[in-house]
Amino acid sequence: MKEIRLIIFDLDGTLVDAYPAIIKSFNYTMQRLNYPTQSDLTIRRCVGWGDENLLKPFIKRKDLNRALLIYRRHHKRALLKDTRIFTHVHKVLNYLKGQDYKLVVASNRPTQFSQILIRHLGLKKYFDYILCADRLKNIKPHPEILNKIMQRFKVAPQQAIYVGDMTIDAQAGRGARVKTIIVTTGSSTRGQIHKEKPYRVIRKITDLLKIL
Repeated sequence: MKEIRLIIFDLDGTLVDAYPAIIKSFNYTMQRLNYPTQSDLTIRRCVGWGDENLLKPFIKRKDLNRALLIYRRHHKRALLKDTRIFTHVHKVLNYLKGQDYKLVVASNRPTQFSQILIRHLGLKKYFDYILCADRLKNIKPHPEILNKIMQRFKVAPQQAIYVGDMTIDAQAGRGARVKTIIVTTGSSTRGQIHKEKPYRVIRKITDLLKIL
C-alpha cells in the first residue's frame, strides 16, 4: 500500500483498554444518583459515542448535567488507575512512525480525557495530531472527523487508512471513502463488524503491519 501517507486511529478499544475505568465511573455515577448499576457487558456495548451518550439511556434528562459532572470528576482518577495499552501497541506505533507515516487519533471521547489517556500511557510522542468529537459538530459515525483530518494533512481518501474497533468506525470510514480496518478488541461484536463490510477485519493491532 505504497500510496498510504496518513494512518488515523480510534483510541478506546483500538489502542487502549479503558473499559474497566469507564465501567467504574459509570456505576459510581449511577450509585451517586440512586439509579441501578449495570453489568460490565451492558456498559461496554454503550461505549463509543462519547460520555454524554453513554449516560443518557440510563438516567432522566433532568439529571444529565449532574451525572456528567460526577462521571467526569471520577473518570479523571479512574483513567490513571484502570486503563492499559493493548499488547504491542507501542511496537506498532514506533514502527509506523519510523516509516514516516503521519499518525493521528480520531476519537469520540472528549479531548480532555483523550489527552489524559495519551499522556499517561506514553503515546503522545507518536501522534502528529489528535482530534476529538467535542471540537466538531458531528460525532462518529458521521465522517466529519476523518474529513477534517484529511483536509489538515492535505491527503486524499486513497492516501489514508482508518483503524477502529466499532461499527461506527466502519460507517465513518465508508462515509469518508477511506479504507477502514476494524480490530475486534472493542465494543462491537465480530458479527456486527462484518455486517458493515470494512476493508479488513483483524484480531489484534499487530495484524495491521501485515496489511501495510
